[in-house]
Amino acid sequence: MAESVTIARPYAEALFRVAKESGNLANWSMPVGKLVEVASDPEARDAIGDPNVAAGQLVDLFRSACGKTVDAELANFIQLLSDNDRLGLLPEIGALYESYKQAEEGTKQAEIVSAFPIDASQVKALLPQLETVFKSKLEAFVSVDPELIGGIKVIVGDQVLDASVRAKLNTMATALNN
Repeated sequence: MAESVTIARPYAEALFRVAKESGNLANWSMPVGKLVEVASDPEARDAIGDPNVAAGQLVDLFRSACGKTVDAELANFIQLLSDNDRLGLLPEIGALYESYKQAEEGTKQAEIVSAFPIDASQVKALLPQLETVFKSKLEAFVSVDPELIGGIKVIVGDQVLDASVRAKLNTMATALNN
């Protein structure tokens, strides 16, 4: 994993630089995400690793899968990845691109883990409070973990805010054992 990220980094940096120079960081997210989606598909992964599939066919596959969202610069990027046998690194490249974009925009990813499903309006109401705590603009996604019993746990980078019932019970157990 670490090796693939190391190899993917220069490609992600180049992609980010081109997107930044064009002034369309946000507009590039959708086509890059589409490329990542295609590269993550099991059939596409098999085609990428198949020596019987020509590089031109792979390029056509990625271009057609992305539809009208592929401009000349992105088409050249796909060709570059194909020429260097790096199409399989698109998931890592996409993740790095998004992290560079978020750093440029001053936003961070926040994973909100809840004991129960929460809807978009609840997340929207919670975000301003979390942005104050983490001192950053946040883009949130939600997952459900019933083992929390109640409450939420928020993970932003390497910071964790655990306001779950499970965490409180663990704290009480530790205090009682000491």
